[in-house]
Amino acid sequence: MKNKLWEFVGNSGAFRSGTADKIKSLYVPLANEIIMSSISADLGGDIKVSQNAFLLAPVSRIDLMASKASRNFWIYIDKHKVWSACGVSKDILHSRKDSFSLEAGMLWQKITRENKKIGLKSEILSFVPAGNIPVELMQVKITNISSKKIKITPTAAIPLYARGANSIRDHRHVTSLLQRIALDKYGVVVKPTLSFDEAGHQLNKKMYFVLGWDELHSSPEYIYPTQGMFCGDAGDFEAPQSVYEHILPDNSLIQGKEAMGGLRFKAVELAPNKSHTYILAMGITENAQVIKRVIREFNSVNKIKKALDKTKAYWLEISRRINISTGASDFDNWFSWVSIQPMLRKIFGCSFLPDFDYGKGGRGWRDLWQDCLGLILNDPQQVRQLLLNNFSGVRIDGSNATIIGKNPGEFISDRNNISRVWMDHGVWPLLTLDLYMNETGDFDILLEKASYFRNHEINRCRSIDYQWAKEYGQKLKSSSGKIYQGTVLEHLLVQNLVQFFNIGANNHVRLEGADWNDGLDMANEHGESVAFSCMYAHNLKRLAELVSGLKCDEVAIAKELNFILQESDYNNVSLKVKILGQYFRHTQKCVSGEKIKLSKKMLAENLLRKADWMIQHIRHKEWLRDGFFNGYYDNNKKRIEGKFGKIIRMTLTGQVFPVMSGVATKEQVQSIVASANKYLLDEKLKGYHLNTDFKQEQYAFGRAFSFVYGEKENGAIFSHMVVMFANALYKAGFKENGWKVLASISDMSLDTDKSKIYPVLPEYFNNEGRGMYAYLTGSASWFVLTLLTEVFGVRGKDGDLLIEPKLCIDNFKHSSTIRIQRNFAGRNLLIEFSLKRKANSFKNSITSVRLDSSCIGLKCSNSVVIKRRDIQKLLANKIHKIEIELV
Repeated sequence: MKNKLWEFVGNSGAFRSGTADKIKSLYVPLANEIIMSSISADLGGDIKVSQNAFLLAPVSRIDLMASKASRNFWIYIDKHKVWSACGVSKDILHSRKDSFSLEAGMLWQKITRENKKIGLKSEILSFVPAGNIPVELMQVKITNISSKKIKITPTAAIPLYARGANSIRDHRHVTSLLQRIALDKYGVVVKPTLSFDEAGHQLNKKMYFVLGWDELHSSPEYIYPTQGMFCGDAGDFEAPQSVYEHILPDNSLIQGKEAMGGLRFKAVELAPNKSHTYILAMGITENAQVIKRVIREFNSVNKIKKALDKTKAYWLEISRRINISTGASDFDNWFSWVSIQPMLRKIFGCSFLPDFDYGKGGRGWRDLWQDCLGLILNDPQQVRQLLLNNFSGVRIDGSNATIIGKNPGEFISDRNNISRVWMDHGVWPLLTLDLYMNETGDFDILLEKASYFRNHEINRCRSIDYQWAKEYGQKLKSSSGKIYQGTVLEHLLVQNLVQFFNIGANNHVRLEGADWNDGLDMANEHGESVAFSCMYAHNLKRLAELVSGLKCDEVAIAKELNFILQESDYNNVSLKVKILGQYFRHTQKCVSGEKIKLSKKMLAENLLRKADWMIQHIRHKEWLRDGFFNGYYDNNKKRIEGKFGKIIRMTLTGQVFPVMSGVATKEQVQSIVASANKYLLDEKLKGYHLNTDFKQEQYAFGRAFSFVYGEKENGAIFSHMVVMFANALYKAGFKENGWKVLASISDMSLDTDKSKIYPVLPEYFNNEGRGMYAYLTGSASWFVLTLLTEVFGVRGKDGDLLIEPKLCIDNFKHSSTIRIQRNFAGRNLLIEFSLKRKANSFKNSITSVRLDSSCIGLKCSNSVVIKRRDIQKLLANKIHKIEIELV
């Protein structure tokens, strides 16, 4: 593994490493849909079920390096030979003698340490079993690798935190006084009396447990239930006195203290090459029967193996819902990890892994819709109700709830009681719904009804309704007091028409609290986002097409929408702002409940005129002689991008969305590609920066420019925007450029000498090429979407299967035949693309198509459509092969 942090083993995403312990910031997520864990190579990390219930103390990235706590397992031989089986010890003399190896996969980890001086080998397996049991399992196998008998006394050492994350510093000692510790035959169960909150304490129902037994199902001989008792006054987690000095516990005074899962097992004599295995179970529950179930279901090595096999199979199935074979095994294996990232974000939200040391759980509005992209591609029929639920988060003013709870239709107005609007939020629902409708042919969903979100924030959070109370409920009502519902189409019209009139001095959509880039958050009053104005123009144009395609002749919408359907002088900024003010005044408290019917022809033409005006306005006003678009105006109403003295200021975001939306002409796209390669491409790292170095802070624009350049939203190589750049280039017909951009991200990830990450698509790469913020990124959904629907060109079109590959010769570099597997219309399809002959000129033309060996009549073409009804005639529960020959 020269210059490689790890290497793949097999074709299911498993990998091994001999040096992962040298990078303390590395971790693997372990989870089912109830409990969430993170675990490092030395068994650091945490375990939780929510923001208010952590079993192990919450950790951030820096804690993985600084914390002394871990899921430790000590071996006492004599006072001169004490060994940490996971390598977390102050005894440098012994721990430096360890050899180390790691094996990991979806979602499990196994570390192996050998210490020839001690004469022992440890193999520690960790995973969260698939299913609905809130427990993390840890199996420890200790083997005698010496030529003599060795008597060992093993002690598991797992410090319990057992409360909410806020108490990590706020009232840490006071909340320990609430701890009530019960000694179980197999370990420790902690049930605090209260869930501490000075705004209003709650009766605690959670039980936190650490249990253990050996391969013979023997319970621990001694239990150390408090951290003070285990560590001693002179010790700590890296050198506990109870282990080093062989001190027995005194359990007379254990309540109201920091809890400990210190489990000392009976001494065992190991003959040469013999082993003894221990099982530990760590979890959180409100039901005592769950603890009994854990003991019953995982009380043997054989049961642990079965649970592990089931867990591996579960995650493998998820990773292979969209499966590829390109001949590049590293890329294929890496893609299998990317494929599960949307599911990981569904479980973890954006807060519950060490890199994500912010927020309180839940996903944001943008996350909700973008994560649906992957779900739609896998199983669109299961997503229909989810999409309808999501639309109930839209406000009548075109904004939306910003945080989404775990339950369907559960919305929270904001994360930290801060009224804030992200101006891009109205873009994503239509993009996601459009994918769903094309995948399924279900355009009737446009006329399904949904409620609107309502709370104290009105007029896009510019005002507060002090008369609103929780008793009103979080659904918009009509003037008669009934909950108002509008069609999905109406919701989409509200989101996009409001933004046509919600403009700044330069007649582009206001930036408000920020757009996709959270760091552009200091231009709320006068800032404008040209980038996302492009996407709103795209959406209005697409809505016009969808309205024209409706089966009905008329469309019923809320009477109040008449205000934002007005035809006016679109160049008149003050008039447009006045129109929006009229709409807000008539909708801020409630709506009338009255509907009006519009001719679909008139409505479509209205939308199209607005879209065309926006497109022409942006092309005319924002194309710079420097060869790219200006994407923003700051709070001083000044243009952000272009040449300023000797400095070129350019953002990738400002180019991606003009290309993706179709605002940019073909000639402009060519110029944008050249400019991006000149100004944004890092010659050393071969990745595209989010922006050039502006060389000074931008107090009238956003906090991002106060970060050091090359980190986070100030010029990092940001995976999400890079992938969307690739997607946009493919849509515009620039496939070679698109592949160069898309491949740059996988290449950087797989260059582990620089990226220093496990196989994953990170949120971004910094100036060192290091991958940052692992696993929980919306770029994963976009990468899967782009590879499937653009590169391989396999996607739904009005419910039928369209195969329109946009492959280039580089895609066949490792094999003349490449494959992608996916479900469509309830059938499992394997689509195989083969080069008919190798040639320097590759036209990407389809010369023949075979379905299950039967030829489909076709002349030379760039695409083929297979009717949905023909696919549904195929047998279920069978893989059907579509063979495509290309020249």
